[in-house]
Amino acid sequence: MRYLHTMVRVKNLDESLAFYGNIFGLEEVRRIKNDKGRFTLVFLAAPDDVSAAKENKAPCLELTYNWDAEDYTGGRNFGHLAYEVDDIYEICAKLQAGGVTINRPPRDGHMAFVRSPDGISIEILQKGASLAPAEPWISMGNTGSW
Repeated sequence: MRYLHTMVRVKNLDESLAFYGNIFGLEEVRRIKNDKGRFTLVFLAAPDDVSAAKENKAPCLELTYNWDAEDYTGGRNFGHLAYEVDDIYEICAKLQAGGVTINRPPRDGHMAFVRSPDGISIEILQKGASLAPAEPWISMGNTGSW
């Protein structure tokens, strides 16, 4: 398992980049603009981690900018922790056996979400290519929120 990133939602991308970049000193390592989903993701790394982060070998701070205005209350601006795993089905089965609810099952063989006992959302991502869709995950619906 490898720690990937922490995601926070931001209301004003330019203002946030000025803070995290110009003032705090993080550097942009990649950006994803999704017209269909109406959001932009900006991944930032600490100066000593930039080279490794560009190769996906160091964790980043992910700024998520949703183009449609929203007030983030109740901690909704903090999104989730993300971890990459060798076998998403194996880790989800282990978590489920330990009594953890799989909030968003890995139906696609690529992504799942669970929550910590304190309600922190954790994204689990399959390392490399997605695994072939498999039961029981294909038939499992979402539970709660993540």
